Amino acid sequence: MKKLNRRQFLRSSTAAAVMAATPGLAYSQMFGSAAPFSDYRALVCVFLFGGNDSFNMLVPTSTAEYNAYAASRNQLAIAKEDLLPINPVLGAENFDFGIHPSMGGLKSLLDDGKAAFLANVGPLVVPTTRDDVFNKSVPLPPQLFSHNDQQDQWLSLKGVATSKTGWAGRIADLIRDNVVAQKMATNASLFGTNTLQSAEETIAYVMGPNGPFEFYGFSNDPETLQGQQRLAFEAIATANHGSVYERAFGDVQQRAISSADTVLGALRNPSTPTFDGLFPSSQLATQLRTVAQLIAVRDELQMQRQIFFVAMGGFDTHDDQQILQPGLLGDVSASLTAFQAALASLSVEQDVTTFTSSDFGRTLTSNGDGSDHAWGGHQLILGGGVAGNAIYGNYPVPEIGGLEDVGGGRYVPSTSADQYAATLARWFGVEEADIGAVAPSLANFNVKDLGFFNV
Repeated sequence: MKKLNRRQFLRSSTAAAVMAATPGLAYSQMFGSAAPFSDYRALVCVFLFGGNDSFNMLVPTSTAEYNAYAASRNQLAIAKEDLLPINPVLGAENFDFGIHPSMGGLKSLLDDGKAAFLANVGPLVVPTTRDDVFNKSVPLPPQLFSHNDQQDQWLSLKGVATSKTGWAGRIADLIRDNVVAQKMATNASLFGTNTLQSAEETIAYVMGPNGPFEFYGFSNDPETLQGQQRLAFEAIATANHGSVYERAFGDVQQRAISSADTVLGALRNPSTPTFDGLFPSSQLATQLRTVAQLIAVRDELQMQRQIFFVAMGGFDTHDDQQILQPGLLGDVSASLTAFQAALASLSVEQDVTTFTSSDFGRTLTSNGDGSDHAWGGHQLILGGGVAGNAIYGNYPVPEIGGLEDVGGGRYVPSTSADQYAATLARWFGVEEADIGAVAPSLANFNVKDLGFFNV
């Protein structure tokens, strides 16, 4: 007979149902727990749906390299004099760089050492070269250049395996015993359900861009009709239903009501900052403003570790790229700049790391009006704990037919998404022995930590 471990037993017992109804509380009271974290840390994933053309976000400005860029990009190239010059202390040993002219806020963050780039990163199973791709000598992530498949690769790090969990979901499962007092789930999404936060044991809390969804027609005042409706609903949800499915559904409803009450109560406290006038008016900025408010009430919610998922779309720029990209990258820059200012006002810059991901990079070549699906691309990392004003990874010379080009300006990543996630997870507090569970392909790479944190 197979021996069950403690977590397997809990999932298959009545205790598991109790824990589902009251996440965190029942576990610590019934069984004890591992030592809680002694500090607070948060990760904020900003996913850019569609595939960000990051060749125009970070551009080499040295004469030879810029000329190669301009010749490769044709009408997509940004004029050299329009690029915002940056002076990274790391990663500019071979040539100079500028960033997109719409990203003035990001330039200030880079100059202040609060932001960094990770160059040419993407999903990989093993270290891979152009020749490896042509010779079919190494396993590759399946369905390269497909939106859905590559989003799934970024968010799950599944490689060639099958996985129902995301790497943030696996982190939440791994640290579950350390955060039992939290009144809100470790994972929280402001952009719907997502693969990143899917887990075996823990449940992500999904809310709207402005915070938790409220049940329509409910009130906490039992003297009102809305209060009576709530009491009736709760009576149905908590009834001793004969079916395990009915009971599970009731648990979900109760958990949703309880979580909304707790989190909304904290957010609506008069002392909770609203950050009026700080954030621009956009979908991404609204989500990040709410994240900042949730971080502001971390003590009230007894939070020690949080992973937030926010996102924006529109980056599939096959057409009208020159028209669309300034607004897209300008929104990213302005929203992230406001978010960092909000964190500074809360004195938590050192405790929060924000990072971008996207479906894939885009082709260096132009299709006449935009760029097409590719592979490796450049990502942003921000926070007070980041060793900023730097470019990590290997920035390729942007020329068609270059050493990393597998055709049409599609670049093989020189850094893997597993290395990226593992570095973030290690800073977050995942034990070294568990990093491989977060990033399953990490063992195939010599470099386990990309070194972009200063703590």
